[in-house]
Amino acid sequence: MDKARILVVDDESSLCEILKFNLEKAGYSVDTALSAEEALSLNISNYQLLLLDVMMDDISGFQMAKILKKNKATESIPIIFCTAKDTEDDTVKGLDLGADDYISKPFSLKEVIARVNAVLRRGGGNTDNAGDQSPLRYENLMVDVKGKRAFINDSEITLTKTELELLSLLLRNKGRIFSREDLLKMVWPDDVLVTARTIDVHITRLRKKIKPYGDNIVTRFGYGYCFES
Repeated sequence: MDKARILVVDDESSLCEILKFNLEKAGYSVDTALSAEEALSLNISNYQLLLLDVMMDDISGFQMAKILKKNKATESIPIIFCTAKDTEDDTVKGLDLGADDYISKPFSLKEVIARVNAVLRRGGGNTDNAGDQSPLRYENLMVDVKGKRAFINDSEITLTKTELELLSLLLRNKGRIFSREDLLKMVWPDDVLVTARTIDVHITRLRKKIKPYGDNIVTRFGYGYCFES
């Protein structure tokens, strides 16, 4: 099996080299870029994951993520933000931009590798582990489980891997209430640290993307979330 390709984008050359060395040791193929401009000159669609610094000159990591999410060729590539900024607002902003994870500097290399492993593993669709690859439907909303795509009225909607897995889980179990703890266990791997706020952000963003079906994802205060007909 080919090695997953990772692009590390950070203006600290020493950090890029450290991450490259350790990620390659963990079995990945790794390239580095010292700025968003340099990264955008590459064929980013060839990569399976981006490790993206937030605080860079000229084009920031957040701005680069916006550019990538507007491009069909790169919109679905997972992004892990790496940053010295450690506030809830920054974390939420990163997740709102479609990031799959967020690591605060300074971080341990063991943590980085664990999170990289988890995000790439999540791309395998761990919420569909029942083996049923049949499409999931509600009225004109459809999830192509096998193809990892979602549609409304036959028009594709852009979802991150986490959003697609959340939607698949809720559609497959209409009427069942999932607590935040349930969602953590079923969508996020054990080695990823996720707060309740992070789950709420993902649900809010998913609701917006699947309009007019966003209201079908119902909050049961004190219990959790469910998809109701």
